[in-house]
Amino acid sequence: MRLIVTDDYSNMSRKAAGLIASQVILKPNSVLGLATGSTPIGIYEQLSAWHQSGELDFSQITTVNLDEYCGLAPDNEQSYHYFMTEHLFSKVNLPKGRQFLPDGMNLDADRECERYQNLIGLLGGIDIQLLGLGHNGHIGFNEPSDAFVKDVHQVELTEKTIEANKRFFDSIEDVPRKAYTMGIGTIFQAKKILLVVSGAEKAGILRQVMCGPIWPQVPGSILQLHPDVTVVADQEAAGELERA
Repeated sequence: MRLIVTDDYSNMSRKAAGLIASQVILKPNSVLGLATGSTPIGIYEQLSAWHQSGELDFSQITTVNLDEYCGLAPDNEQSYHYFMTEHLFSKVNLPKGRQFLPDGMNLDADRECERYQNLIGLLGGIDIQLLGLGHNGHIGFNEPSDAFVKDVHQVELTEKTIEANKRFFDSIEDVPRKAYTMGIGTIFQAKKILLVVSGAEKAGILRQVMCGPIWPQVPGSILQLHPDVTVVADQEAAGELERA
C-alpha cells in the first residue's frame, strides 16, 4: 500500500483527482469504479473543473458505482444515482449509457446481484476503483462480519452506518436498512484501488486498515493484500499512522 499524506481535504481531493485524471488520459476508455459519500465530493468537483477547462475528456469512459440503497428510485434525492448525477455525471461528457449503478428498485436481490456482478465482468473489469472508508472500516457497504463476502450482494446496514448516514436524510427512520454493494472479491479484482480518507475521526480506523490484522471485522484491512493500492489521506486522518 502506498500512502500519500496531504495538508488538508482540499489537497487530498486534488491529489486523488489527479490520479484518476491520469488514468483517464492514459487510457481514454477506462472503466472507473466510483464511490459516494461526503469524502469524494471534492474529487468530483476537481474532475468536473478539469473537464470544463478542456483538460479531461470522459466521452469514452465507463463508470460502475460501488453500491446503492435498496428501495430508492434513481430520482430520489438520497439515492446514489441522484448523488452521482448531481456531483459528476451532469458536469462531464460521460455518455448516459455508460453510467452504471445497482438497481435499488429491483426487489429480486439474487437476480440484481447476479446482473451487476456479470455486468462488471462484461465490461472487462475495473481499471481503478475509488473507495472511501467507513467509521467501522467498511468499504462499499461491506460491513464488519465473520467472513469476507466475495461478490455483489445485498447487505443489512449496521446501526453505526445508519447513524452515520442519517445526516443525509430528514430523520433516522428514513435511512434505508438495506443496500446492494460490490463484494470484497469484486473490489479486489480492480486493477488499481484508490482509498481516500479525511478527518481526525477516521484516524483510528485508518491505522487498523493499514497496520492492523487482516480480518473481516475490519473489512478495509483486506486491502493490505491487493498489489496496487494508493491511500490518499489528509494530515488529520493520517494522525495515528506515525505512531503505528
